[in-house]
Amino acid sequence: MPRKIDSTTLEQLVSDLRAAHGDNLASVVLYGSAAAGDQIELRSDHNLLIALNRITSEDLRLAQAPMRKWQDLGQPVPVYFTVAELQNAADVFPIEFLQMEKARKILYGRDPFEVVKISRANLRHQTEYELRTKLIRLRRLFIPASVSVEKLSALMSDSLASFASLFRAVLILMGQDPPIAKGDTLRATVGLLELDGAPFERILEMRTGKGLPLTEPDANNLFSAYMSQIERVIDAVDRIEGE
Repeated sequence: MPRKIDSTTLEQLVSDLRAAHGDNLASVVLYGSAAAGDQIELRSDHNLLIALNRITSEDLRLAQAPMRKWQDLGQPVPVYFTVAELQNAADVFPIEFLQMEKARKILYGRDPFEVVKISRANLRHQTEYELRTKLIRLRRLFIPASVSVEKLSALMSDSLASFASLFRAVLILMGQDPPIAKGDTLRATVGLLELDGAPFERILEMRTGKGLPLTEPDANNLFSAYMSQIERVIDAVDRIEGE
């Protein structure tokens, strides 16, 4: 489980990375829920992107010590890009880069997303692909989880964060400026597509420990309604014409 991360912890990490990489370190970027202030304390990860001017195996080996300390705090190993890769890979990772661009804090160096350009056509294609892939996975995981209220509740709670991130891309494709917070993103998508927002709100309550406990029939009914609304979002994305 992640431990509490404060500004002093992040400053120490940056100092360790500067000592490890020297002039090769171009940027350190905090992105995602922690950058947006939307994290759940002691549960959400602090996601980092590290940009180097060059990346060889030796450059990565130099990161062992600071990354070992970072992982000891329960945090994932950052993603490493070269500065050139960030400029050239937006056609492959439009959603990921969009999420980083929308919710980020520059901890060190220049903002690497100043030069990143995201194609609408690539964004639409990856958005539909990721939505369909996650829906298929959700169906598969439901089978073993359906016999347990706890497992089914955890499945819905954990998967909602992933879908909320993808809904930001859906809003952009439809000409909207997406909110940063997951709950606000879900509500904006519900309003725009005229969805039933009740399943999302109930799962949001579960994520924050609010609401009454679910019975097994309630959990299964909630999952059915939840999955139905995700299918409607996918249908809407499928109807968007690429450019």
